[in-house]
Amino acid sequence: MNIIPTSLEGLLIIEPDIFGDTRGYFLETHHQRRYQSAGLDATFVQDNLSFSKKGTLRGLHFQITHPQAKLVQAITGKIFDVAVDIRPESPTFGNWSSAMLSEENKRQLFIPAGFAHGFCVLSENAHVAYKCSDYYSPADEGGILWSDPAIGIDWPVKDPMLSDKDQQYPCLKDLRL
Repeated sequence: MNIIPTSLEGLLIIEPDIFGDTRGYFLETHHQRRYQSAGLDATFVQDNLSFSKKGTLRGLHFQITHPQAKLVQAITGKIFDVAVDIRPESPTFGNWSSAMLSEENKRQLFIPAGFAHGFCVLSENAHVAYKCSDYYSPADEGGILWSDPAIGIDWPVKDPMLSDKDQQYPCLKDLRL
């Protein structure tokens, strides 16, 4: 497994070892001891799967009082995956980083607790699987406007399909974290 650091502390791109032959391939999508020894210090308690069509943008989401670390992977299709540092004491507060995740590259993005997360779908559709280190709670859900100009994410989709909720989130400067 290859671990690629990003410009944001703790945010890591993972390239798993892939064992292929004429039948196809095999890879481990998670191995607790191996991932922890590589610096991914999270215990995952919930697995999620989303299906989205091309041009869909989901995010930027976070849990307010029970922050979640996430391990994200595109099972089918291709996504532009984004994490925004919302740790108030972090020197990179408000900064973002991204990774292309696809069924071809089989990369994963490890997002530590204290980040907002979102992605947009670049292929015709995509199945995105992600592990979370805490349980989802609708009452604890928070979000940041995907197009917050102060963050300045360079999304590859200019007129995305959004949920009503994602269209109405505040900008980062208007949040109390």
